Amino acid sequence: MKSATPKVLHQICGRSLVGHVLAAAGELDPANLVVVVGHAREQVTAHLAEIDPSVRTAVQERQNGTGHAVRMGLEELGGAVDGTVVVVCGDTPLLTGDTLKQLAETHRADGNAVTVLTAEVPDATGYGRIVRDGATGAVTAIVEHKDATDAQRAVREINSGVFAFDGQLLADALKKVRTDNSQGEEYLTDVLGILREAGHRVGASVAGDHREIAGINNRVQLAEARRILNDRLLTRAMLGGVTVVDPATTWVDVTVTFEQDAVVHPGTQLIGSTHIGEGAEVGPNSRLKDTRVGAGARVDNTVSDGARIGAQASVGPYAYLRPGTRLGLKSKIGTYVETKNASIGEGTKVPHLSYVGDATIGEYSNIGAASVFVNYDGESKHHTTVGSHCKTGSDNMFVAPVTVGDGAYTAAGSVITKDVPPGSLAVARGQQRNIEGWVARKRPGSAAAKAAEAASRQGKGED
Repeated sequence: MKSATPKVLHQICGRSLVGHVLAAAGELDPANLVVVVGHAREQVTAHLAEIDPSVRTAVQERQNGTGHAVRMGLEELGGAVDGTVVVVCGDTPLLTGDTLKQLAETHRADGNAVTVLTAEVPDATGYGRIVRDGATGAVTAIVEHKDATDAQRAVREINSGVFAFDGQLLADALKKVRTDNSQGEEYLTDVLGILREAGHRVGASVAGDHREIAGINNRVQLAEARRILNDRLLTRAMLGGVTVVDPATTWVDVTVTFEQDAVVHPGTQLIGSTHIGEGAEVGPNSRLKDTRVGAGARVDNTVSDGARIGAQASVGPYAYLRPGTRLGLKSKIGTYVETKNASIGEGTKVPHLSYVGDATIGEYSNIGAASVFVNYDGESKHHTTVGSHCKTGSDNMFVAPVTVGDGAYTAAGSVITKDVPPGSLAVARGQQRNIEGWVARKRPGSAAAKAAEAASRQGKGED
């Protein structure tokens, strides 16, 4: 990956690679879930504790092969275990719980000692080929590409590296795995031959979509997997009644949820725990993280992080909703408006060019253009409260802490530093003074002076 981040911690669609694998494995409802860690194990273990504290870890001090890794996992569980042991790779984020369930069910139904998950691929070059018994369909061998005959290379069924084992037989066979190979490692695939030679059945379960078994080894494959998973998520949403206008430019996380008749316009990213309500429209060109959009709301060209947007509210274009923003029913946040830790009441509008931070605004109030809620004194943040049915003028500064009572007005250009009683008009600006002839005296000969002189002559009726 050429990265300071361990491979399995790279993210696609809101989860790490190993997080996707754990989610799929978790659908089997396993009695134990063990992750074998080695390289960068401190980072990986910390991540696992964050996303699923129930996961156990086994340390592979030396990366001595896949068989050795599985042996370390079994030792974490006390050695041999009863029942089925499913082994998956930590870098296969497209693997689904349904495919693992199919693998486990095939393993049980066929009475296999080991069942390998396979897939038929368009081009099997470089992969281990599955060789089957022509009469029974049992797997007789997994032959690496470099060791395969021409006939074997024509086989398109490949090994995924995912297996279901009988737990007792697996533990016993791992003790017999040798290291007399070119890498000097314990290969898990050797277990299949050991069990077959002992008279046990080795079977296979074929994945419905060969892309599920794809492992990630570089940034190109990471991007390809992200595209596939994103398409899968959008397809599920569309089949559930969501309109995605342009899937090619729409990106969602696995944790995003929708209600029917939601509409997502092009160029939109939906991240984290974002939820789009029934009939709501988002986009174009919007990025919503951990945001809840109410039914029938409209969010256009907006960046939102941790906001709650009420039903039938209107946001944007070019709005920025920061954490702690709460928008009421039919409220409006307009063009070039930024909010943070702000509660905006039902029907209240902040239409233009304003910053509302650390504030509570009641119902059906209107905040004039170019208003700023001055919440920071250089050391601490302070709160502003504007009541219901208030009308504040353009270019107002509300210097917190300050309260504007219900039904109050504030004049344009005012700096509000004192509480405004309900129903009052607050005017906080200096008296205007016009100094006649200033331009002619201070800027003689300038374009402004010439324009003023011409206007003066015209006003006097002179040519």
